Amino acid sequence: MSIPRLAAFDSTLAFKREGYAFVGNRCREIGADAFRTRIMLREVVCMRGAEAAAQFYDGEHFTRSGAMPPTTLRLLQDKGSVQSLDGLHHRARKAMLLSLLTGPAVAAITDRFEAAWHDALPGWCARPSVVLHDEMQQLLCKAACDWAGVPVRGRALARRTEEMAAMIGSAGAIGPSVLGALMLRQRSEIWARRAVLTARERRETATPVGVLAHHRDPGGNLLDPEAAAVELLNLVRPTVAIARFITFAALALHQHTDAAQWLAEDPEARAPAFADEVRRFYPFFPVIGGTVRRPFAWHGHTFAQDDWVLLGLHATNHDPALWDDPHAFRPQRFIAADPSSFALVPQGAGDHAADHRCPGEWFTIALIARAAVLLGKATWGVPRQDLSIPLNRFPTLPGRGMEVVFA
Repeated sequence: MSIPRLAAFDSTLAFKREGYAFVGNRCREIGADAFRTRIMLREVVCMRGAEAAAQFYDGEHFTRSGAMPPTTLRLLQDKGSVQSLDGLHHRARKAMLLSLLTGPAVAAITDRFEAAWHDALPGWCARPSVVLHDEMQQLLCKAACDWAGVPVRGRALARRTEEMAAMIGSAGAIGPSVLGALMLRQRSEIWARRAVLTARERRETATPVGVLAHHRDPGGNLLDPEAAAVELLNLVRPTVAIARFITFAALALHQHTDAAQWLAEDPEARAPAFADEVRRFYPFFPVIGGTVRRPFAWHGHTFAQDDWVLLGLHATNHDPALWDDPHAFRPQRFIAADPSSFALVPQGAGDHAADHRCPGEWFTIALIARAAVLLGKATWGVPRQDLSIPLNRFPTLPGRGMEVVFA
């Protein structure tokens, strides 16, 4: 059966209004896991589910080129980054990044984050309250820069945090905030380029910035400083973005007391499952875009070269065909579930080395888990506030970032 078309001529306003829920809502309404429509007058196929994710991330049929709005691409990846590459160049760049973001590096970044947490905790306790998301962004920026070999302190740390936060927070926005974020992006690129050139001059190879500075493409050429700077930002900025997941983890501990009690019974062993449920349950980005590299047929529909496709990340993570009681927060489900399957796609799917799956996934899981354990050990409360999660803001947050009182 071919993929059905929505009755509406264009779904831009509906997508903007419903946000994260749009793909899942339409799939439920039409009784299918894929549909055709227009967004911004451009023909698109939207789809959800493990089968759709497996097709989308098979490494053969889709490219990221031309699949995202230019401002989103500029803020989150930029031209020449690993996510914009395909084929041999993508595999070589991805292998280098995976060498930096796996193994001992996972423990190293989480230990730096915990040290920064303990340094900051007395200050939080001395203040009437803190906005948890803001504090987590600064802690993660400090930990990421220290780990990458480009430590920042004081005003420099505040500037780097501001830049990373603007890139993340404005990625799905329209209007003046995007222009401000692009300006801050330029400032961060100057800093990153200088760091790369300094590492190259010093022949530094033992740190992530040194590895980037001396990495060679498949043709044997050193990355140009601009491309290496982009990848340095692609190490730091996504780590800072984990602040959103940590804020959602705190919200889960606050609102889902049964899950909080379950975690408290064996926090070290259960924290990774708790982290996976945070990634599944709470929204980060609603969709990921791809354009067709070569024609193929799927579900009776023929996809032509350059066709635009949106995979519903939030919709797949809440697909009732994949998840029992998907709108319930139940970390216990990940004691037995396989978090590497195509059912869980908060940071993409497929093979990390060959496909466009996020290479920082291990950082994300470990940092959420460590934060959950640290929150469990701390004494904190949540004053009365609006903790609703706007589904039409990308990426979203509970309220204004969750005000918390530490004691």
